[in-house]
Amino acid sequence: MRSEALIVFAHGSRVPEANQSVRDVAGEAARQAGFALWQEAFLELAEPTLAQAVERLAGRGARRIVVTPYFLVMGVHLKNDLPALLAEASAASPDLELILSEPLGGHPALAKALAERAAEALS
Repeated sequence: MRSEALIVFAHGSRVPEANQSVRDVAGEAARQAGFALWQEAFLELAEPTLAQAVERLAGRGARRIVVTPYFLVMGVHLKNDLPALLAEASAASPDLELILSEPLGGHPALAKALAERAAEALS
């Protein structure tokens, strides 16, 4: 079994359907990237937290975990909150390698997705 895993890290919502949407996207992203191990994680308002997700994946054999923020812009949560949470998770599990990827903001596929949504609205 591969020891690499993916965590898709989102804000979290009081709306269950919003959190389920994150779970669905995380599962599909893991499938497309070839991760057998994956987990969604939330900053607040939903579970699992980042620490819980790291613990779950470690329990399933993960040794390298890529944390991909499901955020559009580099705001306070990505500048301050996520690095602090990653530091805490690293300290709690020093045998794991936690790798932070870039957030969605700035990815060229976003403009294409927006253009497609706008075109859909006109049709």
